[in-house]
Amino acid sequence: MFSGSIPALVTPFKDGKVDEDAYRRLIDWQIENGSKGLVPCGTTGEASTLSNAEHHRVVEICVEQAAGRVPVIAGCGSNDTRNALLHMGFARKAGAAAGLCVAPYYNRPSQAGLIAHFSFLAENSDLPIVLYNVPSRTVTDIEDETVVELVSKFPDRIVAIKDASGDLSRVADHRMGLSSDFCQLSGNDELWLPHSAAGGSGCISVSANVAPALCAEFHEAIAANDLVKARELNDRLFPLHYAMFSDASPAPAKYALSRVHAWLTDEVRLPICAASEAARKAVDDALEHAGLV
Repeated sequence: MFSGSIPALVTPFKDGKVDEDAYRRLIDWQIENGSKGLVPCGTTGEASTLSNAEHHRVVEICVEQAAGRVPVIAGCGSNDTRNALLHMGFARKAGAAAGLCVAPYYNRPSQAGLIAHFSFLAENSDLPIVLYNVPSRTVTDIEDETVVELVSKFPDRIVAIKDASGDLSRVADHRMGLSSDFCQLSGNDELWLPHSAAGGSGCISVSANVAPALCAEFHEAIAANDLVKARELNDRLFPLHYAMFSDASPAPAKYALSRVHAWLTDEVRLPICAASEAARKAVDDALEHAGLV
């Protein structure tokens, strides 16, 4: 259902508010440079610091500006099932193609709780769901058996997974347990290449914020089975993948974007702070290595 380079978009801020003009320019730049989808209000979009009104406005802007050129997978996750459903309802009305639903964080639900949570969302909304498994942030891991049970129960509702567990064996585990139609997207830029080799169809990427054309070209090389070119591009991008997490995300990504575009600032919201000097150096070096500055 989804494939290619799909940036998990930053949310530009200016003087404490969402910078709508900069966001629209960022969306156009992403699409013009080959991104195959957009994810507003994910982790990189600082969704956890947005009010519900801001969250919905950011999704609305993204859908409006994309104007059907690429699908929008709207961040809809919450540690409150009812609030996740609220986000899904708005995203559906706004015209999003799917909702990215992270495992509830802080609550630490059991696997039974995860099944109940995602089942409730699937039963009460017709918006397709992309599961988002990122145990490093949520603590709770959506185990393979849980994914298989949920997708088998709701094959027309739960259509994909963004896996940021770092466990590449899961790609094969999911393929063995489910139809080949189930879409698997990497949530780790540095694992994009082996994830694709194992059966993944693309990546919801942080680095693509800064290097959309390179990331799109990288995916095209993978899709064409041009391993030599894919390795070459992977080597160019690899330092950037790590630099994006050289400080609390998305501070390094926003700093990198401010280096690439004068119309974007590196402003973040507390409790995230601006990238440290060490992180800025890592980003500067990575941008130079990739040929982006």
